[in-house]
Amino acid sequence: MKYKISILLTSLLILSVSFVNGQAQDVNVLEQLEEIAIIDQKVMMPMSDGVRLATDIYRPKTDEPVPIIFSRTPYNFNTYRNGQLNTRTLNSALRAVEKGYAYVVQNERGRFFSEGDWDILGTPLTDGYDAFTWMADQEWSNGNIGTLGCSSTAEWQMAVAAMDHPAHAAMVPQGYGAGVGRVGEFYEQGNWYRGGAGQMLFTAWLYSTQHDPMAPKLPRGISQEDLLRLQRFYDMAPTYPRVDWSEGLSHLPIEDIIENVNGPEGNYEEMITRKPDDPQWYESGLYHDDMDFGVPSFWFVSWYDVGVSPNLALFNYVRENASDPEIRDNQYLVIAPTLHCSYTRATENTVVGERNVGDATLNYEEMIYDWFDFWMKGVDNNITEELPRVRYYTMGSNEWQTADQWPPANAEMTTFYLNSGGNANTRNGDGSLQDEAPDQDNPDTFTYDPMEPVPSYGGNVCCTGNAVQGGAFDQQEMELRDDILVYTSEPLEEGIEVSGFIESRLYLSSDVKDTDVTIKVIDVYPDGTAYNLDETIQRVRYREGYDKEVFMEEGTIYEVNMTPMSTSNYFKEGHRIRIEVTSSNFPRFDRNLNTGGNNYDESEGVTATNNIHHSKEYPSSITLPIVRN
Repeated sequence: MKYKISILLTSLLILSVSFVNGQAQDVNVLEQLEEIAIIDQKVMMPMSDGVRLATDIYRPKTDEPVPIIFSRTPYNFNTYRNGQLNTRTLNSALRAVEKGYAYVVQNERGRFFSEGDWDILGTPLTDGYDAFTWMADQEWSNGNIGTLGCSSTAEWQMAVAAMDHPAHAAMVPQGYGAGVGRVGEFYEQGNWYRGGAGQMLFTAWLYSTQHDPMAPKLPRGISQEDLLRLQRFYDMAPTYPRVDWSEGLSHLPIEDIIENVNGPEGNYEEMITRKPDDPQWYESGLYHDDMDFGVPSFWFVSWYDVGVSPNLALFNYVRENASDPEIRDNQYLVIAPTLHCSYTRATENTVVGERNVGDATLNYEEMIYDWFDFWMKGVDNNITEELPRVRYYTMGSNEWQTADQWPPANAEMTTFYLNSGGNANTRNGDGSLQDEAPDQDNPDTFTYDPMEPVPSYGGNVCCTGNAVQGGAFDQQEMELRDDILVYTSEPLEEGIEVSGFIESRLYLSSDVKDTDVTIKVIDVYPDGTAYNLDETIQRVRYREGYDKEVFMEEGTIYEVNMTPMSTSNYFKEGHRIRIEVTSSNFPRFDRNLNTGGNNYDESEGVTATNNIHHSKEYPSSITLPIVRN
């Protein structure tokens, strides 16, 4: 008994020491910052309409004006959480101040201590412009502002860059998918759609992000002194009950999902009714390709992020279309083999999902500050000459590579055609990828029941809670489902690198008015392990464009061109290239209920019998960017 008590006391002592050490480290960060920085929290920055936005400012103790790194976010950066010191923002501020920058972080309107009503994507855009003007006018500012952030902290930067504020000197957007509205053939509308099908990440994300209209708010006009006192006791962050989204996202109708888990009514209920080309998307804080772009940018993208392909498309668009040649020439890109906003978590043995992709480390901080030093301090560090235009990580060979453009100039589009004897169902079927389209059409048939959709397993995802785990996972067990068509190449006689946009075209017939088709690209190892690389989807009613809905007629064969996928993967000798074709990938994408109705307000679906055709007349295919050395 004495022995057990001794162990217990020892354990408690270890825990208490750890807790104390943790607190000491937190306090130490604050003390370090207080030693070198002027800290000015809960500055209520005025916007042009009189609304004030809560802003924390950390600037070096110097009489010389300094450049500013600006982070604007819908997330909680309050220094205190539940009465305890929170150091995440303090650590970022410390690094910036040590390097001679003021660090300014601000909540979007309607979030936490900021006044006004929140709207997704940081609207109105004038808030960003007004913030630049206010900061540039401060006596401690040298007039140069760089924007930095990942995910929602990056996405607002896209559209604001089009406003070309003279103080907006440089930007570093990371994982910026939901900032992209329409770029070329991508009608993402902020990651709300892919190929006209709904991406369910926003359903889960908005549950805990959109403001509850019934929640208490601080009155407008509170003094900074009172706000500083209040922040120690109230961080204005509601605590939402944890939701099992693997169940929650299955609720029908889709428009009632948040209500069904007792979440707040807000932006979601209106946005879910918009179609992919709805005029309201063009009145929001999204960037669209009819807008100019006026800021030198250092872009960061991840292979297993939800917005990888539209992110890359936007990078290319700016390089080709910005009106100012200097802006076109000063766009740089890094593509990492990580999940959403996980760049700095890469290690010498980076595992993404289940696949070890090797040493994916990179000195991100050094590159970012070199970028800011050049554009905001005028440091002659030659970064625009020494920085590769594109630095990308190739999985399989597990190496960083460089290129002067994306895709690499030596990537040749090579087409593989679907073929089978009409029995491509499951990986045990006869589906194959061949160099030429078959002479005869032997269509593959599968049944798609929206009440029993193909579950998402890995992939390029974000923000769906426990519903979908992102990354590369072995798809072998999934490929035993009869509603998945599997087409596989012969073992490769030599290794090939696939780097760039992947195009695919399918010929479909069905017995319903509308359905979806999905594709997944896979690297199959000699032992059968099948790692997913990317996936896409197309809602067939939008096959002729997102400005109209064109429904199918039973027995008619339709050409369906899929939204491009992206990867960089080395298929080693003996590996095989595989694609999966089906009609659902849920809850990565919402289910098409096959009725031809709105989908968002329907509770019952109909089962579809779908056919994939492949012949010279109907050349279903996938086209890969194969890098030739």
